[in-house]
Amino acid sequence: MIGQSATGGTSLPRWVTEVVSAYDRVFSELFWFLLALATVYLLGQVVVVPFVVRVVRARNRNNPTIESAVTTYVRVALIGFATLTGVIAAGYGSVLTDSAIVIAAITFVFGIAGQQVFGSLISGIFLVADPDFNVGDWIAWPSGEGTVEAVDFRVTRVRTPNNETIAVPNTELTSNALTRPYGRDTYRITETVYVAYDEDVERALMELRAVATDREPILEEPAPNARVLELGENAITVQAELWVDDPGDRDVATLRSDFRRAVKRRFDEEGIALAPPSGRSLSGEIAVTEGSDGET
Repeated sequence: MIGQSATGGTSLPRWVTEVVSAYDRVFSELFWFLLALATVYLLGQVVVVPFVVRVVRARNRNNPTIESAVTTYVRVALIGFATLTGVIAAGYGSVLTDSAIVIAAITFVFGIAGQQVFGSLISGIFLVADPDFNVGDWIAWPSGEGTVEAVDFRVTRVRTPNNETIAVPNTELTSNALTRPYGRDTYRITETVYVAYDEDVERALMELRAVATDREPILEEPAPNARVLELGENAITVQAELWVDDPGDRDVATLRSDFRRAVKRRFDEEGIALAPPSGRSLSGEIAVTEGSDGET
């Protein structure tokens, strides 16, 4: 029954009062948690992160990889610190002083979900520390290739030749061999051509060198070269070797295509036949004669 108050009013049951008080306490704790978390996070994003990025950029002007990684790690640390501040503001700071609870929570996190995350984090640190691995580099690994855009907390973001961005786990890059075809100031391009056996091979080599020498942006030093690679069953394989500078800024695929077109055009002009499309070529003539009876 609903009781009467001392002033004659109606009083609420005790359990209703306790429920309202509990909800009031929960909402109050939630309010202070969100307020502290949002304040610390926004302040860190506006002040701390830009300051740290400026310091890192000033000390590592030629290494955008470190800048990208530090930005990611500082933001992750900021989220953790903001969450910790929110917990303390909500009145649960005493929980953090209980070492048994803290150790149990850390053990649970690393035991259930933290193993892969921790492995990716360590792999990311190794990638950042590698002087031969930088943002803007073209890399190739067993399952793909592309340009490194950022090294994040768990993955490395790579832009593929199809202009797609893929997220590659850091562990995949550190556990496999990486190739940097454009890792130096110059890059060698090789193109093979199959020449028919009845052609002058020396003239074919000379024309290959001439095509490479006459084109931009092929370097004069190292000088373009041409050589015989193989005496095959149906054709002679010759190879042109040419060098370009700043390979990361060059459209190598277009350069290859332009060189092949120029070689085909030059060979046609000089009358040099490429290898026949089939494994065997037939030559000769067919004669038709008329017999004595008038039949052919």
